[in-house]
Formats: sequence, structure tokens, C-alpha cells
Amino acid sequence: MLELFLHLLLLFGLSPLLPGVIGKTKALFAGRVGPPFLQSYYDIWKLLGKGLVISRTTTWVFRAGPVLGLAVPVLAALMVPFGAIGAPLSFAGDLIFFVYLFGLSRFFTASAALDTGSSFEGMGAAREVTFSCLAEPTVFFCFIVLARLSGALSLDAMFGQTLNAGWQSAGPSLILVLACLFVVVLVENCRIPFDDPNTHLELTMIHEVMVLDHSGPDFGMILYGAAMKLFVLGALVVRLVFPGATGNVLLDALLFSGSMLLLAVVVGVVESTMARLRLLRVPQLLVGTMLLSFFSLILLLR
Repeated sequence: MLELFLHLLLLFGLSPLLPGVIGKTKALFAGRVGPPFLQSYYDIWKLLGKGLVISRTTTWVFRAGPVLGLAVPVLAALMVPFGAIGAPLSFAGDLIFFVYLFGLSRFFTASAALDTGSSFEGMGAAREVTFSCLAEPTVFFCFIVLARLSGALSLDAMFGQTLNAGWQSAGPSLILVLACLFVVVLVENCRIPFDDPNTHLELTMIHEVMVLDHSGPDFGMILYGAAMKLFVLGALVVRLVFPGATGNVLLDALLFSGSMLLLAVVVGVVESTMARLRLLRVPQLLVGTMLLSFFSLILLLR
């Protein structure tokens, strides 16, 4: 029960802090003060108290997008170990369920954008699903490598203590898996070099353009869900880098929290030192990442 409480506390309490750390890191590189670390908390709280503006052309699909965008990361988080804290929900084959949960959220987010009848939002939805289709094979190849090393088909076992022995026996494969999953974190959360979450240029917007018509609590749910998605996917990367455990649940939670904040700093550094890729280059990079993940499997089977 304590582990379940810590699991949910970390998810709901810490996830909005990650965008704040990323923003502060980028501001430091730019020589600015930047928004406070807790800015995302303020924004979500403020939006939840505002009213809604809904177009008459929309249907229930438009309202379902933010709800699924918030509910899916919560359900997906239950299958992911947060550091040495085990997953509350685990079963054989949950890795497939995990991937397609986010596919369900993406489908409703894109459908909500199309439901507005705006060709501008439809353009962003088309780009979003295209990039995600190219990223999904990478995730599956990475999971196949981890399943091969652990001999299990659940995320909790794949990212469990067997990783310690895996780094000794299949270090090169795991390095490639780590690099590929980090790229997936960036593309799935619409970070630079794939997308700029702060841009307002019409021809370059991808994720942000899909949620332009959302307001009030709906937009607050979108922001909260996006922070949770970054937290859940980032937890996979953190677990690969720090697979050990101290044996103390509270200490493990603190180490995991610090590791997640460090990951947010790394994302901020990447966004501060790289430019956004040209749109035509993004599919090429994602295909290259997919081939790299396949090569990690070849290295494991050689």
C-alpha cells in the first residue's frame, strides 16, 4: 500500500515540475531568469477555475480528447516501475497494452483537433500521427531487447533487477536502447529537435496546433496529461540508467525523484543546444532511430 501511495504521489505531485525544470534550464542557457519552477502548477490551477468556450461545430469527441489525454498517462503509469518502486499493475504482455494506450490517447487528441473542422488543426494532427507511427516500431524493438534480457513480457520485470546483469552481458545493446528511448521521449512529448512547445509559427506547430481551440479545464487537463506523459516515458529512461535499489522505499523514491529532475535538465540542455529540425528531416531521423533499435536487437542475438 505504501508503494502504491508513493507511486501515485510521485505521478500527480512531481510531473508538473518537469516542464518547470526544463524551462529554467533553457532560461539559464539564454541568460534569462525564466518562469518559476512551479509555473506549470500555477497554470493548471488557474485553468481549472476558468470557464469553457466550445465551438458549436464540435461534438463529444472534442471533449473526450482532454479526458483521454489525462486518463491514459495515469493508467500507463501503473504499469511502469518508478525507479526501484515496483509497478502496482503488472501482467504478461502489458508492454503491448502500454504502447497502445498512448495510441488511444493520440487518436482521440487528433480526432478532437479534426472535430473542430479546422484545416490548420488537421495539419498538426496529420504530422503528429505520422511521427508517432515512425516512433512506435522503435519502442517495440527496444522492448523486445529488454524482454529477451529479462525473459519476461511485463514492464515491471523487464525494467527490474535483471537490468544489473543486462548491463554486464549486453551493454552495447542497452546503450543503443537507452539512446532510442530518449529520442522517443523527445518526439512523443513534442520537444526540440522535433517540435518546439513554445512556438507560435503557424507552419511549424505540431502538437500545440491541435489544442488551440481547447480552453479552461479542458486545456488544464491537456497540460497536466502532457506533463504526466513526459514523466511516465522519462521513468523508463531513468530506470535504464539507474537500475539499482537501496532497499528503502522512501530513499528509492527520493533517488528516483532526483533522477527525473536530472532528466528534465538534460532535456533542457538538448533544447538549448540544438535547433529544431526541418520537417522533412524528422521522418529520416525517426527511421534511423528505428534501424538503430533493430541493430540493438541484432547485437543481442549475435
